[in-house]
Amino acid sequence: MFPSKALLSIVLIALSAVDASPLRREVAPTLNFAARVNARANNNLNIAAADRARAQAMQQFGNTTSKRDSGSSFSISSAVVSYTAQVGVGSPATQYTLLIDTGSSNTWVGAKTPYVPTSTSEDTDGVVHVSYGSGIFAGEEFLDTVTLSSNLVIAKQSIGVATFSEGFTDVDGILGVGPTDLTQGTVSNAGSVPTVTDSLFSSGTIGTKALGVYFAPGGGAGELTFGGFDSSKTTSSVNYVPLTTTSPASSYWGIDQSITYGSSTILSSTAGIVDTGTTLILIATDAYDKYQSATGATLDNNTGLLTITSEQYDNLQTLNFNIGSTSYSLTPNAQIWPRSLNTDIGGDSDHIYLVITDLGSKSGSGLDFVNGYSFLQRFYSVYDTSNSQVGFATTSSTSATSN
Repeated sequence: MFPSKALLSIVLIALSAVDASPLRREVAPTLNFAARVNARANNNLNIAAADRARAQAMQQFGNTTSKRDSGSSFSISSAVVSYTAQVGVGSPATQYTLLIDTGSSNTWVGAKTPYVPTSTSEDTDGVVHVSYGSGIFAGEEFLDTVTLSSNLVIAKQSIGVATFSEGFTDVDGILGVGPTDLTQGTVSNAGSVPTVTDSLFSSGTIGTKALGVYFAPGGGAGELTFGGFDSSKTTSSVNYVPLTTTSPASSYWGIDQSITYGSSTILSSTAGIVDTGTTLILIATDAYDKYQSATGATLDNNTGLLTITSEQYDNLQTLNFNIGSTSYSLTPNAQIWPRSLNTDIGGDSDHIYLVITDLGSKSGSGLDFVNGYSFLQRFYSVYDTSNSQVGFATTSSTSATSN
């Protein structure tokens, strides 16, 4: 899910700053969400192939010259680990289970539970259409009251109401919390539509257009914080870096980073993205080959993941993501898939699978990595539209051995 890039204007003063923005912390309103594990049994899902397809669609979309008219995105509905929130629409509110995605920005309902018009419903006469690679939704654009929580109520929020949808199972739609520009070309009578973050800012509910995201390892519950971040979830300062200028990563929450395995560089500084809708960590093919060689891992064709023996696990070195002036280290335990979820991805319960996988293209494409959920479950992330930057901080889960 993802349309274009105007919001990614690069107006940053420094390459990196620590707590540089006047973001609110504990006082910022939050929305709790739940983990949802999509079993492989009924759809023959290969976890690596699903993530790679999403990444390649994002590469292709980011490189198109007609983003405004494409109305295209790529669904997170097939992600092995996705996150949902209960969102109320209307007054009285009907509750909907919506997928949360920083890689898209249209919020819509009606895939499963029908939309119920109330006194707060207003038809904009706009037609909305978004293609998601593995699915699609089309319908009408409405304005309505959206209730995220008791202190996060938005009047006249623009939402899509599906008259047709395909590719979404057991969810009602999407809560899009990505860049506003990703809505361009998706609604017939509007250049773009405001996201929920935009609306919370314009109403004065939050003081800056920023979103803090907290995940827990192993598919635990998480938290969105609007207008800042929750310092009770962090164990360090938040370190910010400017959004990348390199296309196509600049169409999303794109940053520049390098990666080292132990003391050896496997990916030189390059552009890529941070994406909650991706389950694994994807790196360019040449970097992936170096990682596989260094770890001695072999490819498991059933899951599409690299697998290692217990002895190889004992010899794993730290994988370091060098972002700005800060290095974010994935411990050996953080580099493996949660063993309690092995069977959910079609794997063997006693195997050890690595969460680093092949992006499917060599470095130099302009989108050479995707830091997905497997990275974000170890570090708190902040998506700051007002200051065109992304920030990271350590958490109590950074060095956890829960996998």
